[in-house]
Amino acid sequence: MRGTMRRLKILTWVVGTSFLLILPWLIPTRMHVAVIALYYAILASSWALLAGYGGQFSFAHMAFAGLGAYTAGLIDKFIRLTTAPTYACTEFPLGSWWLVIQDTASPTCLEKAKATMPMGALIVKLPAWMDILMGVVVGGLFGLLIGALVLRLRRTYLALFTIAFAEILRTAINAERDITGGPGGLKLSPLFPNGVTLLGHEFTAADKLPPYLVMLGLFLLVMALMYWLAGSRFGLFIRAIREDEEAAGSLGVDVVRYKILLFTITAMIAAAAGGMYAHYVRVIAPNMMVIKEMSVVIAMAVIGGMESLLGAAIGAIIIEFALEQLRSNITIGAFTLNMADWRLVVFGALLMITLRFWGNGLIHPIIQRITRRGVAEETVAKRLQPRAATEPEDDTRVKIPASPLEPDP
Repeated sequence: MRGTMRRLKILTWVVGTSFLLILPWLIPTRMHVAVIALYYAILASSWALLAGYGGQFSFAHMAFAGLGAYTAGLIDKFIRLTTAPTYACTEFPLGSWWLVIQDTASPTCLEKAKATMPMGALIVKLPAWMDILMGVVVGGLFGLLIGALVLRLRRTYLALFTIAFAEILRTAINAERDITGGPGGLKLSPLFPNGVTLLGHEFTAADKLPPYLVMLGLFLLVMALMYWLAGSRFGLFIRAIREDEEAAGSLGVDVVRYKILLFTITAMIAAAAGGMYAHYVRVIAPNMMVIKEMSVVIAMAVIGGMESLLGAAIGAIIIEFALEQLRSNITIGAFTLNMADWRLVVFGALLMITLRFWGNGLIHPIIQRITRRGVAEETVAKRLQPRAATEPEDDTRVKIPASPLEPDP
């Protein structure tokens, strides 16, 4: 029975991954939507791990994605490595290299320093993957800080605190124009500034296929990590904490430690998605952290299934494509409905219906039916087998007399 379930799950993953790999050839004109759908799938599935598995209802997931995005953007804009000191910018020695921080008041300091730098000195811009990695570190540090401050308290305080944190962060970024660009946004370089060659085909920095494959790789890596965590002792502990913190603590589980660890891990995942998203869209603004965006991520996870990582991810992908499709107007006779304004109303109505009638989402029950097909029948059949067929014969067992008058052997 377990072997059958394992094979079905592996087959589901193989089919799903294969479909995502061939998706660019199925919808070549919708590649941008596909990249954004994978971005939301990472956010929705990681939020499902946090809330559905761990019972931590946080509103700061988009804030952590924003931290990852802005960290990557600020490093991309202000940080450089040089082989010689500039004597014009803020700089720190790193062995034979120099870490140069361009001043916001004089962003051209590096350009002015080129005239006095030695012949052949190199000025290197950090690659996108290093920007994203630093964003993951910053997201993890903030997640650890918030977790240490709040997760010792009741769950209600976590929701209120994360709402306040997300709004304060968004407001601060919006107000700081010199560093973050304020409401005008912060520009970044593309994931592959000089293009890339894949399977003998050259792609420019504007092509969608390379960023899609990178986002898909991040999605698969994150899903593998989260499923490994959910199936380990760590996953058992966080589910026990979700059900009853006091009972879990009485059995020896370090409740606060595992709650903080889960919060930090999911914050780092959100930051990684945010950093990748920033280098893909190349312009980020504070509105990526508004409560409405957080509500969309939560709704995607709820409709897909909060207690299913794969269900939340599939729900996010389907809903993102559906929302884009609903941008087109619907005409019924002489009446035209502007779906660009009404699509979120339809989305909200679907969320309400799901919460009322399907508490565990719409996608998760379908996944369970596929992966556990035949398991219930097999279990019932085993229970209905005659006991004599399952127990070995043993002549040494004590026989009960057929009647009180029959002597014992």
